[in-house]
Amino acid sequence: MKRIKIKDLLQSDAVGSEVLIKGWVRTKRGSKNVNFIAMNDGSCLANVQVVADVNNFNEETLKEVNTGAALAVKGELVASQGSGQKVEIVATDIEVIGGADPDKYPIQPKKHSLEFLRENAHLRFRTNTFSAVFRIRHAMAYAIHKYFNDKGFYYLHTPLITGSDAEGAGQMFRVTTLDPVNPPVTEEGDVDYKQDFFGKATNLTVSGQLEGELGATALGEIYTFGPTFRAENSNTTRHLSEFWMIEPEMAFYDLKDNMDLAEDFMKYLIQYALDNCMEDLQFLSKRQQEEEKGKKADERSMELIEKLKFILDNDFVRLTYTEAIDILRNSKPNKKKKFQFVIEEWGADLQSEHERYLVEKKFKCPVILTDYPNEIKAFYMKQNDDGKTVAAMDVLFPGIGEIIGGSQREENLEKLLTRMKEMDVPAEEMDWYLDTRRFGSIPHAGFGLGFERLLLFVTGMGNIRDVIPFPRAPKNAEF
Repeated sequence: MKRIKIKDLLQSDAVGSEVLIKGWVRTKRGSKNVNFIAMNDGSCLANVQVVADVNNFNEETLKEVNTGAALAVKGELVASQGSGQKVEIVATDIEVIGGADPDKYPIQPKKHSLEFLRENAHLRFRTNTFSAVFRIRHAMAYAIHKYFNDKGFYYLHTPLITGSDAEGAGQMFRVTTLDPVNPPVTEEGDVDYKQDFFGKATNLTVSGQLEGELGATALGEIYTFGPTFRAENSNTTRHLSEFWMIEPEMAFYDLKDNMDLAEDFMKYLIQYALDNCMEDLQFLSKRQQEEEKGKKADERSMELIEKLKFILDNDFVRLTYTEAIDILRNSKPNKKKKFQFVIEEWGADLQSEHERYLVEKKFKCPVILTDYPNEIKAFYMKQNDDGKTVAAMDVLFPGIGEIIGGSQREENLEKLLTRMKEMDVPAEEMDWYLDTRRFGSIPHAGFGLGFERLLLFVTGMGNIRDVIPFPRAPKNAEF
């Protein structure tokens, strides 16, 4: 007999027929005469109840049916006699595929802290919370590819190993095969990377953007979607050392085109989640409300589904960095010094608290900030005519702050070279990048969306380590 997934079973009209399911035991309860076994196979949030008449089964078999065990169950699908489910299976055959010692299995049917589940990340998929999160993660990844494919973009695979630092941040992971104790050295005493595997110093990439620009200046519109790496020693709830980025790059786009695409993209993804993940979203919404019961009303998060619809129902407000600084400088939190980072003058690098004030207090809708001071932005951003700002944009969301960062790119070779010199970016190492400005240079733009930031917003989870299967962070590379 062919196995049927629980998701399909619950949506079928197969009452009265014999079915075969395979999955894992969530709970078992019962009496001397009957056992009730809740099974889940990961295809959906819901369990299916299996009713096992004790008299029909070997006692040793039922003893092995414990939380975490894997079973194959054959039986008749019948209308449920209890509340909470429409159908259940009256078992005629139970096979224990893989047992689970109830004294050792850590994911017992009780409330576990998220910290405990992070320590058991290899098993946390079996909880309702994390099965919901990772089904949504899949749906969002699919929606991203569908969105760009349907718009005629090409998916470009950019390298994970690179000899350049796209952001100029310098916080990168070294890739090397040299002896870590006795590496070869030059006459000057420096590590001789000419003897390394690639013949030069290489790192794990922080962004696929620069290579993405190369594709866009020939294919027109491309996007990348892959892992990126930051060796930043940060242990906050918003940082990972390995995370996924979506980076579209578009030929012949200016800053306005870039903003229009970013807004349309985010609304598409959120609509997709609402259309395809409602059961999981409703569960995560209830979980979030339970977690925040003890908080004051003004400290609680917006209800999850309401928050997602909030993005769809509002046009994104667009304003310049300069306008934002004026608003923030004159705001009550700033005047009363309630901001951790008080805004005193133009040129300040905005923090999450400032971004969230603009979204959640001032405008009460998503915000796109533009035209940032060139001193706080990357070398490749287009320089505005005022000589002090660049054509950058950041998309700000409630509860998150910045979720997208992007810009129109500087297409003028002389201006780009001047800016690279000012920021100590070695032009000779970036000659391949500069060729796109030498041969057929065009206006173009792009942005980056941190996939895990998106998932934090869509799932309502509070820690970025809870929306990636196996989090990598300082002092944490388990599994």
